[in-house]
Amino acid sequence: MRKIEAMRTAAEVASPGAVEEALLQSYLFLGFPAALTALAEWRELSGGRALPEPEPMDLEDWRRRGEEVCRTVYGRAYDKLRASVRRVHPAMDAWMIQEGYGKVLAREGLDLKSRELCIVSILSATGWEPQLHSHLRGALHAGCDEASVEYAVEAGLEFTDSGVWREAARHLWSRVRERSPARSGGRES
Repeated sequence: MRKIEAMRTAAEVASPGAVEEALLQSYLFLGFPAALTALAEWRELSGGRALPEPEPMDLEDWRRRGEEVCRTVYGRAYDKLRASVRRVHPAMDAWMIQEGYGKVLAREGLDLKSRELCIVSILSATGWEPQLHSHLRGALHAGCDEASVEYAVEAGLEFTDSGVWREAARHLWSRVRERSPARSGGRES
């Protein structure tokens, strides 16, 4: 029921295209079945049709755009992230850049700030702490103000029943906020 209420609220405050983009990108964090179900529910609720897709891009375009967006999100930690993901598995590094950042997060229809706030909400709801940490910082790197990031954290936490996780997520946000460049004289700590 909370999902439908959230979609109704989204329909009131955002364009149909922005809602669709947020739901499309959710597959990166929630999985294909969840995103497909959410899009079907959105389609039923909105009564609209899917927006036409832009011209397809090739893998090289996705890689180039993905590197650019990922660099923005991760800032100085970009090279460290890439090396870390490559150590886990080289295919995951390529997929993260081409698929995640290039094909999905670099799409038109939703600006990077809004995309990062959606990601923060999803990760706050699902409890993936390392990724939440990265995207809290990423939201700030993308230009989100602290109040918007905090709102996104709290919006996501409404979808979890774990008091332990709520406390951990809020503490994590507090640590990220205190170390943000805006509070540390332009230096990231």
